[in-house]
Amino acid sequence: MEGAIAAYKRAMALDPAAASIGADLADMYMRQNRAADAIAAAEQALKVAPDNHDAHRVLGTIYATLATSSRDRATRQAQQENAARAIEHLEAAVAGPVGRADANLRAMLARLYVSSGSYEKAIPVLTDLVKQEPGWEDGPLLLVEAYSAAGRTADAVRWLEDAVPGQPQLYSTLGDFYGRERRWLDAAGAYEQALLNTPRNFDLKVRYASMLLTAGDQAAIVKARDALRDALATRGTDERALYLSAQAERRAGDLDASEAAARRLIAQNSRNPRGYSVLAEALEERRRYQAVVDGLAPAIASFRSSADSAVALATLLPHLGFAYQQLGQHDKAIAAFEEARKISPRDPVVTGYLIQAQIAARNYSAAAELARAARADRPDDLQLARLEAHALRQDGKADQGIALLEGLLQRLGDDPQAHISLAEMYAESNRGAQAVKLLEDAQVKFPGETSITFELAAVLEKQKRYGEAEVVFRQLLTRDPEHAPTLNYLGYMLAERGVRLDESVELIQRALKSQPDNGSYLDSLGWAYFKAGKLDLAEEHLKRAAEQLATNSVVQDHYGDVLVRLQRYEDAIAAWNRALSGDGDTIDRSDIDRKIRLARQKLPKR
Repeated sequence: MEGAIAAYKRAMALDPAAASIGADLADMYMRQNRAADAIAAAEQALKVAPDNHDAHRVLGTIYATLATSSRDRATRQAQQENAARAIEHLEAAVAGPVGRADANLRAMLARLYVSSGSYEKAIPVLTDLVKQEPGWEDGPLLLVEAYSAAGRTADAVRWLEDAVPGQPQLYSTLGDFYGRERRWLDAAGAYEQALLNTPRNFDLKVRYASMLLTAGDQAAIVKARDALRDALATRGTDERALYLSAQAERRAGDLDASEAAARRLIAQNSRNPRGYSVLAEALEERRRYQAVVDGLAPAIASFRSSADSAVALATLLPHLGFAYQQLGQHDKAIAAFEEARKISPRDPVVTGYLIQAQIAARNYSAAAELARAARADRPDDLQLARLEAHALRQDGKADQGIALLEGLLQRLGDDPQAHISLAEMYAESNRGAQAVKLLEDAQVKFPGETSITFELAAVLEKQKRYGEAEVVFRQLLTRDPEHAPTLNYLGYMLAERGVRLDESVELIQRALKSQPDNGSYLDSLGWAYFKAGKLDLAEEHLKRAAEQLATNSVVQDHYGDVLVRLQRYEDAIAAWNRALSGDGDTIDRSDIDRKIRLARQKLPKR
């Protein structure tokens, strides 16, 4: 090599105007990793012939290496300067026919364009290269990266859709891009195609399941569950797969499997808050609120001791607060939601939870003031407005609550929920005729909106217009024969009146098929059995409902009624006392007091 270098130098001395000799020398230096000498020789060649292809190629290659080498300790500014020099020389190197034919040079230039943010320059270079070099694996990925970074995601998708029939290895990339465009089922379909080529690919199975879960329909959820079971059979400790599995099992209806996956995730990594979150969701689905407290309270105490605990606490505290609230431990619920709100002070969802907890604790003025303050930043937030109106009504200021929702309806007239919110407020404030009129008008405006029709039927029932309510409920069931809220409400309405009890039981049982652990539905079925004189069945279902809905006064009252018929007087008195200390909705407190006195008279004297 030294002899060759010496020969090139003698040749340069003999013919100083021959730039190609200097370029050849520069190339030899570059192959010997003598970058400084190569740069000097190439620059000398360019002084003789500024368009010399080989000299530009050498300089572009060296500067590209300096700009991208992980071993280079240069400052970021120096790397950027080297990248700029590399692009300048490579552009010159590929300008002529020889350069355009050199795929490696153009690939190097395209990489530099992408890394430096010159995406619009990279795209045409890469488009040509990918066609010219179909075996270049990095090319398609660089091209779609450039499209994406340039904000041309739709172009990337179109290119991938055209490319995947001939290059099936790109299906996973197409799935990624579908996901970015929120085309969940298309993404799942692309991943499914990718799995045909690599059926044992764990990561693809998890991504496939994730898209199916996000798509949300029941068939997709079942497919996601099956894919995750298959994935976990080969890698049972993967945290993301366990988290998704807990979600998929719960949404597919297997709460035992959901809880098991959540507990495996916690055992795998007790510092991952998502494990506790999906455990809480599975337990909440079963209304096992004490189990939620038992699982979350120690974990939250542990997370509080960590410096980076904000995300974990923001995730778990609302679950803990909700569990406390369902158990009737209102002070603890409020404390949990207040702590969560300190972490996320502008989160309207957390604020809503806190307002609901204050209402459950009968702190109506505090709840209304909290909602009013939150609405200063979000004046058209319907949920916050509903909570404020409800708190005002409970605080004896129903007219203020109605005025608030009437004003909101004027601004949100195209939102069906704005009509429902005001109708509920009218009905709760003994202005049923206005509620019916509002909902009938809303039906005309929103003819296909099930929630409007359901609310109309409910308002009619509350006004004891049972025949009209039943007609409307039947209309809903004609549209959707398995609409669970309608099946339950109609069944309960019949049970409450003591009519057509066999049909009442059948309707509520149909509702429970879709939600077998729904406490309200269990209460309805138990009450229908009670009205039919089937006390054992009544007690079985009302007990489950009462355990779930400890603060629901109506449920506890029903449970007390069946217990006293079974001559379990002490248990009945306890249930009625829970009714009196519960939410107080739609109960006759004096009637419950009377039942307690009568039950006490039947207790054995001590």
